[in-house]
Amino acid sequence: MTERTLSSGLAYLDYNATAPMRPEAREAALASMQTVGNASSTHRSGRDAAQRVDEARRQVADLLNCSPGEIIFTSGATEANNLALRAAHSVGGAVITSTVEHPAVLETAKNLTAAAPDALRLLAVDADGLVDLDGLHAALSAGDVAIVSLMAANNETGVLTDLAPLVEAAHAAGALFHTDATQMVGRLPIDLAEVDVDLLSLSAHKFGGPQGVGALFVRRGISLPYHPLIFGGGQERGWRAGTLNVAGITGAGAAAAAAHRGLAEEIARVTHLRDLLESALVEQLGDCRINGALGYRLPGVTSITFHGAPADAVLTAMPDVAASEGSACSSGAPSPSHVLLAMGRSREEADSTVRFSLGYASTRADVDQAIASTIRAVRQVRAALAIPI
Repeated sequence: MTERTLSSGLAYLDYNATAPMRPEAREAALASMQTVGNASSTHRSGRDAAQRVDEARRQVADLLNCSPGEIIFTSGATEANNLALRAAHSVGGAVITSTVEHPAVLETAKNLTAAAPDALRLLAVDADGLVDLDGLHAALSAGDVAIVSLMAANNETGVLTDLAPLVEAAHAAGALFHTDATQMVGRLPIDLAEVDVDLLSLSAHKFGGPQGVGALFVRRGISLPYHPLIFGGGQERGWRAGTLNVAGITGAGAAAAAAHRGLAEEIARVTHLRDLLESALVEQLGDCRINGALGYRLPGVTSITFHGAPADAVLTAMPDVAASEGSACSSGAPSPSHVLLAMGRSREEADSTVRFSLGYASTRADVDQAIASTIRAVRQVRAALAIPI
């Protein structure tokens, strides 16, 4: 399958918003729809549904190298982030996170600490989007920290976080560590036997599963009472009540298994395509800036500032390319990217930045089309605004 199956003639380079569903995920979800039973029922149809859920739980756990019993299925990473932060905060203490987190973490942290704003400690990032370890040590030294929440990979720039030393620092201070790994899972290896995070959030649709399903990893043995957002029948070991979304969950499991099988090849291929796109645009357009730590990013993500060419105008001028001004979760918002501003970019630079994100089904034809269309669009916009080319 390629992006051409989504819309004829469209080069789809917006995987950070959502990836096209993998064939394996679609087939698994459709097959599970033939099962009538509720996964909590004890009759044969219910047991069949439960077995499909169990298999998906194992597939997601295999991708993360953890135990299936440590996986809680949710409606997506937003819910998983809320569950993690609210459970940790319920026992008291401050929340430490960074200025470049996804709104699902930032807004939850602000809500939890609204009555005591000093309990929210925000870490700055440098011009490359990297969190400073010394800054974390300083925030931890103030004491009484419930949880540190730092994303594994940024959704706008693709910049990665070196989790191991940050986790070590948090644990040394007696705090739990959560990572929003939504953009990293299924796109780079993450081994939870080696990376000692306590909680991890993911969304299936970022690596080719269905939308509306995700998971929260909760490490066995941590001292944390569950604090559900939804009360009811006590499914998912009490963390999330409600009838399980068997079709979505089985699709997520199949996508996880497919991503796991082909991960090494996908990383190399997608990185090559991303580099071709970047080098062509920078060389032929000039006055561009790649945002983020160049050697420490997700394979398929590039955030490019086209100086003198507002991103909304550029995207409008290239309707045959699916890209983004930044996070799809905040598209349409009047304010510029909080991530780029936190990295020291000006508002004008943030407003002139386009994010391209590639994935498992991206092709050289997609990249060639995106190069040609982007060059044409940026030149057109700059000419209209009387910007020298």
